[in-house]
Amino acid sequence: MDRRQGWFVTLVAAQAAHSLEEYAGRLYDVFPPAIWVSSLLAADRRLGFIAFNVALVSFGVLCWLLPIRLRWPSAVPLAWLWVGVELINGIGHPLWSLVQRGYTPGVATAPLLLLLSVLLAREIRAPYAPMRKPVPPK
Repeated sequence: MDRRQGWFVTLVAAQAAHSLEEYAGRLYDVFPPAIWVSSLLAADRRLGFIAFNVALVSFGVLCWLLPIRLRWPSAVPLAWLWVGVELINGIGHPLWSLVQRGYTPGVATAPLLLLLSVLLAREIRAPYAPMRKPVPPK
């Protein structure tokens, strides 16, 4: 597994932990976008929230298993999609907590998502140099 793949799978694992924190804090009862999405998926918002987050993390695992790990042409756009989603999560949760002047579900794991998304973005942008011995100057 190369570094890009490693950062990607770590970011998906961090999203799983983030989803668990949001669930424990009942995000689906206090954050209007989560209330709306959860309500679209099930009459019981808790079940809708679970369904959405299981689908999200499963999508991340599927992205890693196929396009990312097998280096399909779609790997880079999918990785950038994840970077974007997690940057929004990593910045949005702390901003929401500042506005609320206190803890909001998801804020504890948001900095990890921010850090990992930046690290993955850096890896995506970095050109891969071949691993070879340096040639001595003439």
